[in-house]
This record gives sequence, C-alpha cells and structure tokens, in this order.
Amino acid sequence: MILKRLSLALRSSPQTSVRYAFSQTQNPHSLITHHRYLSSSNHENDDVETVFHIITSSTSPQNLQDSLKSSQTFLSNDLIDKVLKRVRFSHSNPLKALEFFKYTNNRRGFYHTSYSLDTMLYILGRSRKFDHIWDILIEIRKKDRCLITPRTIQVVLARIAKVCSVRMTVESFKKFKKLVPNFDTTAFNALLRTLCQEKSMADAKNVYHSLKDQYPPNLQTFNILMSGWKSSEEAESFFKEMEEMGVKPDVVSYNALVDVYCKSIEIKKAYDVIQKMRDEDLSPDVFTYTSLIGGLGLIGQPDKAREILREMKEYGCYPDVAAYNAAIRNFCISKRLGDAYSLMDEMVSKGLSPNATTYNLFFRIFYWANDLRSSWSLYLRMMETGCLPNTQSCMFLIRLCKRQEKVEMAICLWNDMVGRGFGSYILVSDVLFDLLCDMGKLEDAEKCFLQMVEKGHKPSNVSYRRIKVLMELAKKKEGLQNLSEKMAVFGTSMKVPDNDDNLDESSQLVSS
Repeated sequence: MILKRLSLALRSSPQTSVRYAFSQTQNPHSLITHHRYLSSSNHENDDVETVFHIITSSTSPQNLQDSLKSSQTFLSNDLIDKVLKRVRFSHSNPLKALEFFKYTNNRRGFYHTSYSLDTMLYILGRSRKFDHIWDILIEIRKKDRCLITPRTIQVVLARIAKVCSVRMTVESFKKFKKLVPNFDTTAFNALLRTLCQEKSMADAKNVYHSLKDQYPPNLQTFNILMSGWKSSEEAESFFKEMEEMGVKPDVVSYNALVDVYCKSIEIKKAYDVIQKMRDEDLSPDVFTYTSLIGGLGLIGQPDKAREILREMKEYGCYPDVAAYNAAIRNFCISKRLGDAYSLMDEMVSKGLSPNATTYNLFFRIFYWANDLRSSWSLYLRMMETGCLPNTQSCMFLIRLCKRQEKVEMAICLWNDMVGRGFGSYILVSDVLFDLLCDMGKLEDAEKCFLQMVEKGHKPSNVSYRRIKVLMELAKKKEGLQNLSEKMAVFGTSMKVPDNDDNLDESSQLVSS
C-alpha cells in the first residue's frame, strides 16, 4: 500500500509531489532537517558563484591565488567540480580556469576527481589548447594515473577529432598508451565512439578493421559500430560478424538495428526486431520505442507514433523526455503545433520537465515562419520554468531579432545570457553586433562588447574590426583606448588613431 501511494505521488506533477510529501511529513524535526538542507544548498551555490567570479575577474595567477585565499572558501572536491562545470557552461576564459585547476592540484595531499579532470580537458579542448591538455595529462599521470579513464580518452579525442584529421586522432589515441593504467579494448572503444560521433561511420569502420587484431572486439565494440549507420546493410554486417564471433547481442545491439531500420524507413523490419527481442526474453526499453516513434514520424504517421507512448506503458516501459521529444518533433514537422503543445503539457502533467531540445523543436518552426512574437512568448515561458536555453535556442532567437531589427529584444536576450550564463557568447555576439552596428547603436555595441570581454571571451575578428571602425568614425578615442586595454588580455590590441587621416580611411572601409 505504501509503495502504491509513493508511486502515485511520483507520477503526479512536481507541485503535487511536493504537497504530498509535506502532507505526509508531520514530524517537525523532518521539516527542520529539510530547512537545513536548503540552507546548505544555497550556501554551496554562493560559494560556487564566489569562486567563479574570482576566476573570471582575476588579472594574473598570483591575483587568483590571493583572491581565493582571502575569500576563505573551502575548496572541496565537490565545490571544484561545480565551479569547473560553471566555467564550462558559461564559456569562460579557459586559461583562467586552467590556473585555478593548477592551483588546486598543487595543494599538498589534494587529488582532483575524474570529473574535474575531464571537465578541465573539455574546456581546453573546446578552445583548441591541445598542448595544455597533454601537459595536464602528464602531470596527472605522475600524481594519480587512475584519474585518467576511458571517458577521459574520449573527451580529449572528441575535441581533437573536431578540428584534426582521422590520422591525427588515431595518433593522439596511441599517446594514451603511456598515460593510462590499462590500454586495452575499452580504450579502443573510446576511439571508435569518437570517430562515429565526430567523423564518420566509414572512418570508424576503417580504423576498426586496421586495429581490431591489436584490440580484440567485445560486445561494446559492436554496439558502437552498429549505432549511427544510415544504411541498414552496414549495421547488419556488423551484427552478423558479432554473432559469428560468438558475442551474444543485448538490448543495445537490437536497439541499434531498430534505430537504423527506422531511419531508413524500414518500419516492418524494425517491428520484426522488436518481436525477436521479446522471443529471446529481452524487453524493449525506452530507447527502442523512441526510435520507433521517430520512424513513424518519417513515414508521416505522427498519430500512430503518439499511440506508442501509450502502448509502451502496457509493457512496463514509461516514456521519458526524449521519447516525448520524438513525438513532439513529428507534430512539428506536420505543422500541427496544437498537438505538439498538447504533448508538451502532457509531459509536465507526468512530472517530466521539457528541456532545451523540446523548446528548440518549436523555435525551429517559428524561425522558418519568421514568427518572432511566438518565439519570444515561448522563450519567456522557457525562462519562467527554469529551463535555460542552449546555444541553438539563442541562435534561433537572435537571428529572428536581427531579421526583424528588434534591438530591445536582442539586448534583453544578451543580458539574460550574461546574467544567467547560458549559450555561446561568441556565436550569438556576431549576430548581435551586426544588428547593433546596422542600426547605429554604437553605445549598446560597445557595452555588450565590454561585457563579453570581461567574461573572458574574445569577440570574433569580424565583430572586433567593425566596432573599431565605427568608433573611429564617431571619434571615440577614450572608448577605443578602453577597448584596447580590455583586449590586451587576449594578446590583441587596437591602435588608437592619432589624427583624422585614419578616420578618412575608416570611411572608405564602411562605404566600400
């Protein structure tokens, strides 16, 4: 009876669940404990923001160390994990974050967590600071090489593969042989997963065949190689090779087949695989049904896909956010926004919170319809629910603002980004500065430019040059000098014009 009541509470809306929990908790000591938990949580968040501000506003490594010491904040592993996560999602200056990482790592008796290490490597890799990555890994190997895990390998290789060739990615993989405790098939699988995600399935296939004798494939190897193909023949060939090697397929293996059949619009084959799973006493999971929902959408059957959300519950499998997103996407493609919104409301009623991907499905439709009003209403709803937009969300909005020349909305979005720490400043700022310069809003452009620099982000060279030219035309020598000083931290400075000759040259640039 207790389990049933708990289940009902969990399946209700979040607000109902909270009310239910408190109605069942009459013990005053429990309420005191809850209050203490909230106070502790708020204190931890304050510490994260304090340290984050110290990192982003530091002017030198020594200044960073002095500020951290004077703050008297206890730098625990948990706090450092959260601070680096904050740095990652705010796209802050990677080199300042590196100084913080080094400072904490050099403390006597202190060891970073694998999460902190991987996050720091991701931050550096995103900014292409590959030399710093290898320096950190060598230092960590000396201190505790167990922190370098297969996930670490994948994090590093993923950033390298984004900008380098397959050959260089494989060479980087081989460097890990001297860094990790066990350089085996698990490490090889990290390489294959990276190639599948960042390069192409064909590249992963070629590397697999060239190195499989050195790293005997296992179940995970084949699951990686079967996932992501657009051609069902390739996935089937790996499935056949797996069976020939005596490797027994699991739910993930079958899910890979279902997914490729759905993407290639072979829905009957997908249903056959699901039936085979049941015959082998393997229960299809939420990933199986999510692929099926997506496949039905591709053949123009969004209503049948919606029925899958209900039918899967009969088999004891409940839809998650991704499953609902797949169903919502089908209705968005069919331009049935009423049904799509209805599904999003159903998600909330089931205690599921729509994520940025959910909202982006609608933003995409509104963007192509040039509907800024609906986009902005959705954005406000998104922010009210506590779901922060991601970079794609911001790009849909800022491009619409530019297209319709809505300066106030664009600046409002930018201020939210700066204040809440979401989205890519670099990508969004390029569009924002174009809009502000086109509309003659030089003061706003200068303010946003300085906000970006103070957050530790270097504006693109195109935006940089355009604002510089406009400031020269406006004869804002003091403003130019201020920007030059701010940009010096990136190793870039602007030469302030000494006479009006430079202004004539600027005029030619603008008119050309």
